[in-house]
Amino acid sequence: MKILVCGGAGFIGSTFVRRRLTQTADELVVLDKLTYAGNRANLSDIEGDPSLSIRYGFVHGDIADPTVIRKLVVNADVDAVVNFAAESHVDRSILDAEAFLRTGVVGVHILLEATRTLAAARSASGRRPPRFVQVSTDEVYGSVPVGSSVETDVLAPASPYSAAKAAGELLVQSYRATYGLDTLITRGSNTYGPFQYPEKVVPLFITNALQNLALPLYGDGLQRRDWLHVDDHADAIGVVLDRGEPGGVYNIPGTGERANVDLTRAILAQLDCPWSLVRTVEDRAGHDRRYAMDGSRLAAIGWSHRVAFEGGLADTIAWYRANEEWWRPLLNADWTAYYDRQYRKRLAESVPRG
Repeated sequence: MKILVCGGAGFIGSTFVRRRLTQTADELVVLDKLTYAGNRANLSDIEGDPSLSIRYGFVHGDIADPTVIRKLVVNADVDAVVNFAAESHVDRSILDAEAFLRTGVVGVHILLEATRTLAAARSASGRRPPRFVQVSTDEVYGSVPVGSSVETDVLAPASPYSAAKAAGELLVQSYRATYGLDTLITRGSNTYGPFQYPEKVVPLFITNALQNLALPLYGDGLQRRDWLHVDDHADAIGVVLDRGEPGGVYNIPGTGERANVDLTRAILAQLDCPWSLVRTVEDRAGHDRRYAMDGSRLAAIGWSHRVAFEGGLADTIAWYRANEEWWRPLLNADWTAYYDRQYRKRLAESVPRG
């Protein structure tokens, strides 16, 4: 297939690109705006490998730019669009929601319109329409006190980030219902692994601990997440692309539901760092207590986990230890401004975690 991967220089997107190129004969073009979390260095191994780069291209651009999207979807006559593009951190969405709406709603609309145009042209010539895969999140379900969310549950997003994701999903489903597009949606659990920008809890706590800096643990630390390794996440999206039923929605659960405080203990133990680094800080607004999803629908089309949480976390910590030259440059002036805005007051008012 010829695939357009939007947001392919980000954490999950770049992993998908890397694994798709090594596992298939597909041709991939990556479109990325290269905002703070989109990093061309995430693709350097692909660009430096002649056996992979011959089937790979990169375009610096915005999914909310209709001229760019028409060129990359309609004119390029792609077989599939896989959309990872998103502003992806809840904390940032609380500070500034507008960018999330531009990418997660306006950008998705523009992608869908271009896909609709291409689908009509292909239909007129008797060719298979393009597939459209929207990569979403478990956060659209809202907090799940007990049990596990299934794909037919009502969406109840609690942050601007998850609300933008839910809105994007609804647009995708409307284009399926109204125009008959071949659409798919995936909802992934909290994801961790190499190449993750250090604002998220796993890389933040690893890199802070490596620098002997405080680990800001929100509230009582008993919020629960089901952790999914990025390789498993990327491969699941590939399975949905290849085998998913048109119009289908697929949960991608993790392998280890844990409270944030237990995740913190595991990180510190593997780094051999003291618990005294942990600080209890003011919780963020609208913080969902628990996420959990049922993955039966995805398992039915042939996907299963390959990475257990314990081994995946150990490998992730080892990667950050060995790749300081990747994450150190990210801690620049923009990072410092964000970190101070998010944590300075919280840390000043924090208390040691007992």
